[in-house]
Amino acid sequence: MDSSGYALHREEIEGTLARGERKIAALPGLQRHYVRRGTTLIRGGGGHDYVYRMQSGWAGRVRNLPDGRSQYILIFLPGDLFGVKSMFVASHPDSILVMADSVIEQIDYRELRQAFDEDRDVATRCIWQVIEEERRLHNWIVSLGRGSAEERLAFFLNEIRGRLVLSGTIDHDARAFDLPMTQPQMGEYLGLSTVHINRTLKWLDQAGVATKRGRRVYIRDQGALAGLAYPLVDRHERATADLRAGA
Repeated sequence: MDSSGYALHREEIEGTLARGERKIAALPGLQRHYVRRGTTLIRGGGGHDYVYRMQSGWAGRVRNLPDGRSQYILIFLPGDLFGVKSMFVASHPDSILVMADSVIEQIDYRELRQAFDEDRDVATRCIWQVIEEERRLHNWIVSLGRGSAEERLAFFLNEIRGRLVLSGTIDHDARAFDLPMTQPQMGEYLGLSTVHINRTLKWLDQAGVATKRGRRVYIRDQGALAGLAYPLVDRHERATADLRAGA
């Protein structure tokens, strides 16, 4: 991950973050696994012994309500640490579901917690992931509270594309990427009904902005997409070339 992946960071901690990234990747207990789509890595309401690092694929944090409804809360993409809460809480309030066949590294929270306690670089990198999740959650609170359906969907597609570029998953000039979420899952993330998601996707297609065909998204006008998303983005998205209009 390059420095642009650390949103709004202070320059004096850039080296610490980079070293922490490398040290976590080198921990002896870190094990790599292939995980199939549909696997529940963490089940809400229970304890869990592992922290994860996404190498390739998608996962989402989801809250399942007693009446069967669900709300997707965060999307995890390559480069993300997730399940960091395992170091601190005895029970996870939400589940984490794998949404595409993925390669995921896992480490026992006790080993990571020891490194966290002994090495400030590791501690800073772990804390940074929580800070980044908070930033993304703040953006989505604004989106859900103030964004139109078109703005929310444009913000979502623009952010996902930018994060995939920053992680090196797709090229800088790529205008297509896999989006493994179903329309109901997208609705559960964006706070829209499946019918509204379908209608908004058709609107983006007809407007020549973006098209979704199966699991593949094609950005036809990056400037228009970023322009639609612009009211909802924060300082980081506005300042980062791979996230702003004209990228």
